[in-house]
Amino acid sequence: MKRSRLKRSTVLLAALAILAVVAGTTAFATLNSSDGGTTARDSGLPPDTAAVERGDLSESTQADGTIGYGGERKINVGGAGTLTWTAKTGSVVRRNGRLYAVDGRSARLMYGSEPMYRTLKEGVEGDDVRQFEENLAALGYTGFTVDEEYTGLTADAVKRWQESNGDEETGSVGPEHLAFASGALRVESTALSVGDKAAPGRPVLVTTGSERVVTMKLDVAESGSVKAGDKVTVGMPDGRSAPGEIRSVGTSAKKDGDSSEDDSAKVTVTVSLDEPEKTDALDQAPVTVDLKGKTRKNVLTVPVEALLALSGGSFGVEVVEGGRSRDVPVEPGLFAKSRVEVSGDGLREGMKVGVPKI
Repeated sequence: MKRSRLKRSTVLLAALAILAVVAGTTAFATLNSSDGGTTARDSGLPPDTAAVERGDLSESTQADGTIGYGGERKINVGGAGTLTWTAKTGSVVRRNGRLYAVDGRSARLMYGSEPMYRTLKEGVEGDDVRQFEENLAALGYTGFTVDEEYTGLTADAVKRWQESNGDEETGSVGPEHLAFASGALRVESTALSVGDKAAPGRPVLVTTGSERVVTMKLDVAESGSVKAGDKVTVGMPDGRSAPGEIRSVGTSAKKDGDSSEDDSAKVTVTVSLDEPEKTDALDQAPVTVDLKGKTRKNVLTVPVEALLALSGGSFGVEVVEGGRSRDVPVEPGLFAKSRVEVSGDGLREGMKVGVPKI
């Protein structure tokens, strides 16, 4: 039975090489079925050997990405007047921080998902009331029940909050005073300059989330193999590696719209870093992301180049023992990291198998 040795390759290329070899390659030796499926040879030992190893084997692919800040959104003006102040580009605004000021009246950031669409005052009820009261309580202004009702006790707490901020103590708040976001915001750029006329609904700031994240674009087929929560390793521009995980996978595919030769539709994938505060790479710096695929636990593996393609569509490895070599039929499994999972009778951890001289 003819055989030839597979060359080092990626998982896909290795699989293609198997098919090519099976189709017909140069014959090296013939299996003798009379000795249980193995053939012993006194000469012609391989130029080098490698150990059969036992352990976990995981597929991995590498994708290009950029590090930056995700979640871009615009902050719109809540009241009419002249813009008198804005937070600086690159600054991070947290709960109760000033975003901008119109006619000297500050608009502050609070946390929540409900937009600030009306004036909140005594007698008003709704989910937006609860959201605002939750923020007041988080800032230490208490004395009321956090619920959907804006009571006189809520108004008293609001006056104390306004006094501490140096604002007019009205006991009520409107869209000109507050903007809500899911968390702290980083000011990416300003849409208006101090002195410009502001009007309700007009963008004043362009912001992002305050946390460093990695964004990459994957082909539709590749995106199907990743999911939120998958662990990844990010290769930084300075050569260091940073652990992270997939935060989100886009639900629609879009073309980049640039002059790139690859104009196929891509899915945007966002990666969060385990320790984003330790990342000092420049904004939009290129990075690489190692994505894990299938994993096989506690399996025997050999280097890909140790795998022999035998005629008839079977595979084997050349086991070297006591100055002699013999071909042992194996069943190949997962290809990953230049190794291949193998199984078969007569194969055990620590055995030496033939490989080309490196």
